[in-house]
Amino acid sequence: MGLTRRATHAGSWYSDSGNQLNKQLEGWLNAADLSHGPARAIIAPHAGYSYCGECAGFAYRQISPVVVRRIFILGPSHHVRLSGCALSTATTYRTPLYDLNIDQTIYQELEKTGQFDWMDMRTDENEHSIEMHLPYIAKVMENFKDEFTIIPILVGSLTPEKEAMYGQLLAPYLIDPQNLFIISSDFCHWGSRFRYTYYDRSCGAIHSSIENLDKMGMDIIETLNASEFTDYLKKYGNTICGRHPIGVLLQAAQSFKKNCNGQRLNLKFLKYAQSSQCCNMNDSSVSYASASLVLE
Repeated sequence: MGLTRRATHAGSWYSDSGNQLNKQLEGWLNAADLSHGPARAIIAPHAGYSYCGECAGFAYRQISPVVVRRIFILGPSHHVRLSGCALSTATTYRTPLYDLNIDQTIYQELEKTGQFDWMDMRTDENEHSIEMHLPYIAKVMENFKDEFTIIPILVGSLTPEKEAMYGQLLAPYLIDPQNLFIISSDFCHWGSRFRYTYYDRSCGAIHSSIENLDKMGMDIIETLNASEFTDYLKKYGNTICGRHPIGVLLQAAQSFKKNCNGQRLNLKFLKYAQSSQCCNMNDSSVSYASASLVLE
């Protein structure tokens, strides 16, 4: 009998009612177009659903549940400082819809590399970056609920060299069309409470400056150039909380390109939103963006 990680943010960050949650997710998915799929990877936010549920729907709409059998979820660590990546000690993750099973075979493969630590249950249950994706996964995969597994990976504060190393380790999994990668990230956290108040006055309003800053980063991510993304972060310090999971994806994509026999990866952002529009220096906001990576 394995350990089950509870849905600790249900009832606060999203509904703990299966029926209500199902209706909300269905509404957001139906409001989004299938325009850049079938996704091999998505980038989607991890805030409370009242803030980012609609935005996340644009990424999840691009998934082909008929194809997908293994789902890698890379989420940043918000509460514990890690210099590498960590795996869950649970075997099952609970959601208000149904439970999701962790792929123990792939966990064993990752553990054998010697590059992954284990997070204890307290760290796992305190963290929201992976959990906020689980209800969406459960909803999208509901017709195949007994036919897929998840591979949650908590990503620490990685150096560019470590991002490259993990990217190379995960690239073979990205090549397999039955695997889907979910990259958990919000974008700019702006305001004095986040200790980040970059403002380019030439953009006009503060919220326009934030959008311009985020879209600069999004444009670079679309090129799949890991080193340019690192340079952008160094230059502007944009508080993209999932920057390290994004960096790992970009490195995996670069490694993939060397072995893809002329096939091309194409990443495209589909939706951008802000929790509120900042107009003065006392305001604050968090930005959200959804993207899909396809193989052409």
